[in-house]
Amino acid sequence: MSTFERYSATIAEGDLAILYRGHSDLYPIVIKSGEFVNNNKGYVIILHPTPELWTLSLPHRTQILYQADISIITSLLRLKPGSRVLESGTGSGSFSHSLIRTIAPTGHLYTFEYHEGRAAEAKAEFEAHGLAQFVTSQCRDVCKDGFGLTNLVDAAFLDLPAPWEAVASAKQALRKDVATRVCSFSPCIEQVARTVEALTQHGFTNIDMYECLLREHDVRNVTLHQVDVMRSLAPRPKAAAVRPGKGQEEDVPIAPGSVITALVRPRNDARGHTSFLTFATLLPQADEQ
Repeated sequence: MSTFERYSATIAEGDLAILYRGHSDLYPIVIKSGEFVNNNKGYVIILHPTPELWTLSLPHRTQILYQADISIITSLLRLKPGSRVLESGTGSGSFSHSLIRTIAPTGHLYTFEYHEGRAAEAKAEFEAHGLAQFVTSQCRDVCKDGFGLTNLVDAAFLDLPAPWEAVASAKQALRKDVATRVCSFSPCIEQVARTVEALTQHGFTNIDMYECLLREHDVRNVTLHQVDVMRSLAPRPKAAAVRPGKGQEEDVPIAPGSVITALVRPRNDARGHTSFLTFATLLPQADEQ
């Protein structure tokens, strides 16, 4: 059987697969015998589920994190197999799947969602995807009730409307015997300002903020002609004076042969703002062990 955790070269009854029908046309399907999928494109590619593909095809219950932000958060939180991570809120589970893949098989994710329906759907997805052993999912308003964890996790991720209200509880959940990290995901700079103030008040250091903008580049092959330098330096008849912008361009002597090379050009339309990512470090505190 194929799951997010375990790959299988063959598809079995009950497997989750991602159907690819085009660049922006992916959707998840559970394999069931006797059922049909209609497709007018003449082809379909069946893909093994990965966190990246799940992000592109999952049912949206909230706004989600995409791979550009996921990559920088995972890196700057210094996550690795064996890490224990706190996440709030769970939302549609896009980032949760990437977190689990990073910290498995010996790490653990503690994820919190205040909306009861979304929390239940996320928990059901974790179980269906074979990830339940790596995650503890709770329905909880962490801004009011806190996380209920003490000196346990290596990193915390806050995707909340008011992350500054959860900073104190996140600090309580972080380990005190080693340096730990926290990241806050906020669309507005006003949220960043209040979060930075709260982080400073609670003893966090090395506070940095990033905005991750993805800019694509076009690559194409071009032919570069070689200029015959000696011929171009030879004396030539004096050309008649012409006003700027008038007359024809003078031909440049070209040597036989040419070179084909790749030309890279950034696109003018960079993808827009998604969020501000605020990172901070909590240094070891021996007196609180």
